[in-house]
Formats: sequence, structure tokens, C-alpha cells
Amino acid sequence: MSHYTGKFITLEGIEGVGKTTNREYIRSLLEQTGIPCVETREPGGTPLGEALREMLLEHKHDGMSSDAELLMMFASRAEHLHKVILPALEAGKNVLCDRFTEATYAYQGGGRGINDRKIAELENWVQGELRPDLTIILDAPVETGRDRAGRRSEPDRIEKEQNDFFERVRQTYLQLQNHYPHRISVVDASVALEQVQDQIYHVMKQHGIID
Repeated sequence: MSHYTGKFITLEGIEGVGKTTNREYIRSLLEQTGIPCVETREPGGTPLGEALREMLLEHKHDGMSSDAELLMMFASRAEHLHKVILPALEAGKNVLCDRFTEATYAYQGGGRGINDRKIAELENWVQGELRPDLTIILDAPVETGRDRAGRRSEPDRIEKEQNDFFERVRQTYLQLQNHYPHRISVVDASVALEQVQDQIYHVMKQHGIID
């Protein structure tokens, strides 16, 4: 949990679960509180982070080692915290981030098979005690998400992984919610958009993010 006036909200999920559409909805709810909202993403969010994002996702680095991928994610995150997230929270603003460290546990941990302890060491080093006030995981079956994502754009280096990779990612997300139910909520993203947003509204209300 953050100890700031502003709230730190993160949005997670596999490809094709509607993060972009629902991020806009969450932002609109946060703005109704009258507190300014900074919207950002990972990997990325800063010039260095966006350069690392490009390296992480483009196909010219196919076959990148899992450890290199993990360290680049945390290098991007360290810069992101220093330049964007912490200054915004310190200024009393809300921060809404498309993916954060839960994605690292899911993709590099569950997907790539990196030991959780390695990720936890980097998490503690880079973030200290900072954790999101609320993480919303949009959850849908892998086939549903991949079908939606495939209609949207060409897959990047990580998106082109096989279904079993994404199944491990999805299961890790669900395990994280079981471990940290006080700050992580799962929303069923396989239903109609109106129902998804109704769930999001109730989750944010339940966690005291909105009145």
C-alpha cells in the first residue's frame, strides 16, 4: 500500500481482455473524485522506459534470455518510479498504471519460469515498501483474449508465445489475487462491457477508491 494522499491503481491481465477500454473507464471514475490522475504504462512511461519497451517487444530480439527480459523490465520500472509514479503520488495525485510488478510475476515468473524469489528481491530493491493500493486483474479464458487481440494487431515478441505460456500467466495472476486479496481484485472480463465496468465500479467502491 502507498502512504500517499493519491491512490496508486494498476490494471493487469493477459492480451485481449480490454485493458485499454477499461483503463479509460477507471480514469473517468478517478477524475470524478476531483483529484488529478496521471495515466501511464509499463514497460514504458518515460523516454528510457519507452526505448526499453521497444527493445523488449520487437521481433529483432527474439530469443532474448529470460533474465535479460526480467532485468530490463525492472530497469524500466526503476526509472518510471523515479520520474513519474513517485513524484505524482508525492504531489497528491492518483496514478493509474497499465501493468506493474504483478505482470512481472505473471509473465516472467509464471510464463518464463523465473523463480519468484528473484523477482521479489528486485521488487523490494526497486520499490522499497511501495505497492499499489489496488490492482484490478481483468480475467478471461486464454482463447477469448487471444482471439480478441489477434483481430486488433500483429502480435509482438511476447504476444506471439503459445497458449500454454498464456495459461501459466493467467493462472499466476489468479494465484496473486489469492495471496493478496486485500489489494488485488479479479474482474470477469469475458462478459459484456457494461457488466465488466459494473464489477470495476463495485471493486473501486469496496476498496474506498471512490465514494
